[in-house]
Amino acid sequence: MITGFGAITLAGLYYYFKKNIPTVWAHESKENEVNTVAREPGSFVEGLPVYSSDDVAKHCNESTGVWISYKSGVYDITPFIKIHPGGNKILLGAGGSVEPFWSLYAIHQQPGTLALMEKYRIGNLTKGEEHLAMANMHDPYANEPRRHPVLVVKTKKPFNAETPSSLLVESFITPTDIFYVRHHFPVPDVDLSSGNYSLEVIGLDEKHSLNLNLDQLKTAYAPHSVTAALQCSGNRRSEMNRVKPTKGLEWGQGAIGNAVWKGARLRDVLLTAGIKDSDENENWHVQFDGLDADPTNAPYAISIPLTKAMDPRGDVILAYEMNGEPLTRDHGFPLRVVVPGTTGARWVKWLTRIEVSKNESESHWQQCDYKSFNPSTDWDKVDFSTAPAIQEMPVTSVVCEPHDGEKVKLKKDKLNLRGFAWSGGGRGIVRVDVSIDLGKTWHVAELLDPVKLSKQWAWTRWQANLPVQTTGQETEIWVRAVDSSYNTQPEGMEHLWNMRGVLAVAYHKIKVLVEEN
Repeated sequence: MITGFGAITLAGLYYYFKKNIPTVWAHESKENEVNTVAREPGSFVEGLPVYSSDDVAKHCNESTGVWISYKSGVYDITPFIKIHPGGNKILLGAGGSVEPFWSLYAIHQQPGTLALMEKYRIGNLTKGEEHLAMANMHDPYANEPRRHPVLVVKTKKPFNAETPSSLLVESFITPTDIFYVRHHFPVPDVDLSSGNYSLEVIGLDEKHSLNLNLDQLKTAYAPHSVTAALQCSGNRRSEMNRVKPTKGLEWGQGAIGNAVWKGARLRDVLLTAGIKDSDENENWHVQFDGLDADPTNAPYAISIPLTKAMDPRGDVILAYEMNGEPLTRDHGFPLRVVVPGTTGARWVKWLTRIEVSKNESESHWQQCDYKSFNPSTDWDKVDFSTAPAIQEMPVTSVVCEPHDGEKVKLKKDKLNLRGFAWSGGGRGIVRVDVSIDLGKTWHVAELLDPVKLSKQWAWTRWQANLPVQTTGQETEIWVRAVDSSYNTQPEGMEHLWNMRGVLAVAYHKIKVLVEEN
């Protein structure tokens, strides 16, 4: 869960007030047009009142007004809290500086984000106090693991990177070192030799609650392996952004990978904790907490339906291995949840706590993120409580070779294409269609990997060799997949557009220049 002003603004402030450029200072009247020129965010502004950090600290709730500081600036964000979803969580960061929070989120260092915050500027911080907030704070990203240079980096702090799409189809199993990486916070560094790591499992009562270290988990529960694709909810967001900008990382097509995961069945652990198969608890949830946390030590936390966790065919595991080796730090060492068929947001890394509850997680990530709305809903009128959290993912497919904009040569007068397809919920891929004439004619691609109609957690690679009559001109390639429930992809992103940029599963469309042999 993200808490504090810095966290919530990631989801709302930038987008909610993106229409408010140019900056107008909160203390200025409309008549005072001469001073509406945008200034360096957080800089000292002559003529504004001066407040001490103690003054700011006194304004920490809605009755006193909610103030925060950033560098030399003091801001009254009370109006923002009243109109923004999840505004109450902002109170956890009230009365202080947002810099410790924002050091975790690279997006907040962007000029546009900082400038928009100036709408709430009311004064200056006493000179000499602007550096106090960060004086004793070390770089939270100083101990990050090394990464493979082939990864396409989207943000460095926190680290987020995708696999080049051309490498995705080279192997059915994605090598761990080039598997996409998605983080919200700095990467925890767990030392098992210290004896400080354990997994807490909260059952129906104290009698059935468990506290397990990794060795105990491995010894007490039979290992189970599952081959499953992991995909970020925002994969292919960059294509959706061509319709209209959304909020989130600019993922291409590589925020997905396929791996062999090994660990204990979650069902087995929950049975030990006193949970039983029953219709009475079919609407319950299993909540997960990770070790990754914000500056207030609030962890990343989400939940999945208990029915998924307890399904003997659901293959939900507490994984300690990935591709035959212990999990790496980037992928959740020492333990992560693997929830096949669901969005990656449910696969909590660095797992430290499990609780069975009648309610889903109350975390920001469960309640106010990873949800989708119709194209007419934007940040100024969204009600997150009206939409369920994304669980199973819809069907998708991608052309990995050639890539968009590439110059390609024909082989025996044919255009060679390769890609992958995948659907959530264990639904297998039954067909992949490819068109090079804007959908007038469709060709059935060859599926390269074995496919099951159910419990198909892995992706399916495909290839197609299409005859091309003319060369020297641009050719547009479309691909769509059909799963075992005969779900297929919609044609255009414009009808799928949502402010969060998730579930971007329209036809994948690329353009290539076909050259003469």
